[in-house]
Amino acid sequence: MKTKIHPQWYSDATVVCACGNTFTVGSTKSEIRTEICSKCHPFFTGEMRYADTEGKIQRFQKRVQKAKLAAPILSKKKAKKLGQIPEDTGPKSLKEMLMGVK
Repeated sequence: MKTKIHPQWYSDATVVCACGNTFTVGSTKSEIRTEICSKCHPFFTGEMRYADTEGKIQRFQKRVQKAKLAAPILSKKKAKKLGQIPEDTGPKSLKEMLMGVK
């Protein structure tokens, strides 16, 4: 092995979580900061909460609500395109309007 090409090894590197938990590991860095650890992660704690740091769940829920509101409009457009709904059932000209013919 070549000498002086490997990074320094810290056998007592400290890991600090955002929840306040700290523990030591071996690493090439002397201190490591994390957002989530085994003490606060929902999988390990058994809690029913989401580990969502960027609001991805809220953005997804907004898209679902928007799709629910647009669904009736889109289904009408699709039915009209397929010819299931007649385009316009009203009179086509002034003569048809006055005669009452449809």
